[in-house]
Parts: sequence; structure tokens; C-alpha cells
Amino acid sequence: MTIRHFDEIFSALKQELKKYNQPVVSRSIQEIVDTPFVTLISCLLSLRTKDEVTAQASRRLLKKYNTPETLVQLSEQQIASLIYPVGFYKTKAKRIKEIAKILIEKYEGKVPKNFGELLQLKGVGKKTASIVMVYGHKIDDFIPVDVHVHVIANRLGWVKSKNPDETMEKLMKIVPKRYWYDLNNLFVSFGQNICKTISPWCSKCPIESHCPKIGVLRNR
Repeated sequence: MTIRHFDEIFSALKQELKKYNQPVVSRSIQEIVDTPFVTLISCLLSLRTKDEVTAQASRRLLKKYNTPETLVQLSEQQIASLIYPVGFYKTKAKRIKEIAKILIEKYEGKVPKNFGELLQLKGVGKKTASIVMVYGHKIDDFIPVDVHVHVIANRLGWVKSKNPDETMEKLMKIVPKRYWYDLNNLFVSFGQNICKTISPWCSKCPIESHCPKIGVLRNR
């Protein structure tokens, strides 16, 4: 499949989204320290959690405990207290401590640069692994896909897919690689502010003329 007017679409989105905040994981990394470990933990905290809650929890935990060696010194209860009220904070506290231990014992305190090895860490799925690879290790061999990227790619008719993992595989076949690094941040911001999952703001969308609105549930 060839995506028509891709350059025009991408440029219009970049221009429009300058006025909005960056996605929470990107903001957290910039506010704390830009390392693969901070990317990994921030992403885990963001799962099923509102953005501002994630941002605050990331700052509380990772401003001081931003390496496996420092974080592993905390008890699960201490971690849970620092990240509360993120979704499933007790489970996440346990997993974060387990991951810190594994990174120290198996990877000399480093976050692996291998996608398959990242998936072996409990609680890490394809979205988190791809975010760590792209935004943590700066290796643009993947397109991280969350619900926003999944919904928008289907609305635009770029893919026809049932879930984010399938969307990632299909997008990587049709999107020019020079856009992979920016696509997730761009589409997440677009989905949070304009192309919302339910009742999107089509009236203020900068790319409405390029969008067939496939599967749109109401619009404003």
C-alpha cells in the first residue's frame, strides 16, 4: 500500500501539535534523565494510568532512584508509596523491583538492546519494548503502537487491523522508515488532543481532508 500525501499529513500534524504537551513518557524522560532505564520504568508506570498521574509518579520515583542499583534498594512498599495512585501500583511496584534485580544480575545493570530480551521481562509487552528500543536506545527499528496509534492508523485507512500489535507489524511495512522515530509521539499527542478515541474533534483536525474517518464514533 502507498500512503498518499504522507509528507503533507505529517507536516500538518507536526505544526498543529506544537501547541500541545508531549506524551507523558517523553515528558517524564526529559524532566528526569534520558536513559533506557527511565524510559522503561516510565512506560511501565503509564500502563492503564492517566497521563498526569504517571508524570507525577515518575518524578517522585525516578528523580532519585533512576538506576537499577538505586531502585533495588527500595522495598516493594516504598516503591508502591512513591508511585501511588498509578493503576495496579502494588503489582507494578513488585514488577519494577523484580526487573531492577534482573537487570543487575543478568545485564550488569543495563537495559538490553534486544527486542526479544526485553519481552522476557515480566510486564513488558511489544508496545513497551518498542518504546524502550526507539526512545530509550534511540534505535528506530520499530514503530511503538498504543491505542491512539492503532485507532488513528485505522481511521486514516492506512491499515485494517484488530489490535495494536498487528497495527505495528502493518505500519512497519508501509510507513517510510524516516518517519518511524516520530510517529508514536506525534500520533499519541494527536489522539489525546484532537483525534480522540470517542467523539474526535474533526472540526479542528488539520488533516480532515485526508481522512476517510473509518470507524469514527461520533465527531465534533
